[in-house]
Amino acid sequence: MQRLQLLKDTFFGLDVAQQQLLIGCAVAAAAAGGILTYAMQRRSKVRTIPVGDGWWGAGEKPLLEDQKIYPFTVETSDEEIEDLHERIDKTRFTDPLEDSGFQYGFNSTYLKKVVSYWRNTFDWKKQVAMLNKYPHFKTKIEGLDVHFIHVRPLQNGDQRALPLMLVHGWPGSFYEFYKILPLLTQNQNGIAFEVVIPSIPGYGFSEAPHKKGFNSLAAARIFLTLMERLGFSQFYLQGGDWGSLITTNMAQMRPDCVKGLHLNMCMSNRGFKVLLSIIIGPYLPFLVGLSQEDVRRLFPFFQKNVWEMLQESGYLHIQATKPDTAGRGLNDSPVSLAAYILEKFSTWTHMKNRDLEDGGLERKFSLDDLLTNVMIYWTTGSIISSMRFYKENFSSNPNNRIDARTGIFVPTGLAAFPQELMHCPKSWAQIRYQNIVSYTFMPRGGHFPALEEPRLLANDVIQFAKTVENL
Repeated sequence: MQRLQLLKDTFFGLDVAQQQLLIGCAVAAAAAGGILTYAMQRRSKVRTIPVGDGWWGAGEKPLLEDQKIYPFTVETSDEEIEDLHERIDKTRFTDPLEDSGFQYGFNSTYLKKVVSYWRNTFDWKKQVAMLNKYPHFKTKIEGLDVHFIHVRPLQNGDQRALPLMLVHGWPGSFYEFYKILPLLTQNQNGIAFEVVIPSIPGYGFSEAPHKKGFNSLAAARIFLTLMERLGFSQFYLQGGDWGSLITTNMAQMRPDCVKGLHLNMCMSNRGFKVLLSIIIGPYLPFLVGLSQEDVRRLFPFFQKNVWEMLQESGYLHIQATKPDTAGRGLNDSPVSLAAYILEKFSTWTHMKNRDLEDGGLERKFSLDDLLTNVMIYWTTGSIISSMRFYKENFSSNPNNRIDARTGIFVPTGLAAFPQELMHCPKSWAQIRYQNIVSYTFMPRGGHFPALEEPRLLANDVIQFAKTVENL
């Protein structure tokens, strides 16, 4: 009765145009509901997408491929560091506009501070030793040397070890997960994770594809092969950014292998349900499956989901069209590379950081952590190949790809961080993800939670796994 009274009071509190709009939407919703019911009745079985095959190595595919797994060690040299310092010393800075903060990109005044730290204090050899504290490996898959970390939990007689793959995105790397690794591999009330962290081919220490067309579907297939090669028949997946799409594709290809899929970034299909939510949501959110927290994060919709994205998606258009042109300068200048990457760690952590001269970078991250991620791109010369991943995934309309037209039916957990680039309500996520067993509104955090809020993310992954395992 209270909701009916709220509905009545809200409806008669609207002006005539808004009332007519809601009535029209209700009629359309009823018609659409009938169509959707009919479509659901016709869908009689779980769909998957073909795993397929591929070859991304140089030249022709050989008859046999080495399937052995080899230990790998991150290395550096005095010559590499000297070359870096010489290039840093030749940097030409441009004065920023007054009171511009990060609104025009990375502020040059603060950039000079970062570069001074990089040149005079940052110890790359020490960071390399830190990177090597976990075991690294490489193995050849579809013609590419695929790099990954494999960390086993400490032996404990009464614990269950659950295999888990963590997949990064851009402009991150495997290093994003170094703070969350010890939280996941220690005993948590009877469970711990055996963690595999690969580098996407073309990122960091994974070899870059030599042929066109390497998209998220190809990466998903390679990572499925990796897990099979490691002896895992069933496992959990976790990802954000590109990692969320790659792990989703893995679940679509082999739902029999994926025990659970956990994401900290989720994109919904656009459709009538979403449109109706946008129209009615600000006034009667409960009618379209939105919570008050959804309303707070989504609206005003145009400001948060259209205008903000137009302001922050310029990099995407460049990388999805001409990545090699933009990448040349980044691959040649370490300071340009740092500015390009670290600006994302500023804005994607909190949009308000654009108003700050230092971009708020050191509020959530240390310069050592930020520069270590940059150095992984710099020392491997992988910025161009990492940018090409956008070109390959946007070479055609993503909405027409087979994965965009296929549901996800494995148990799914979603962690909704408040400063993520775009918020996806549970009701929207359910359009694609048909078996959501947990959806958590996180109290804080943005696009890089494994590095920014490792405890929050780890706890959510652990609780999700316990739910799936009925613990």
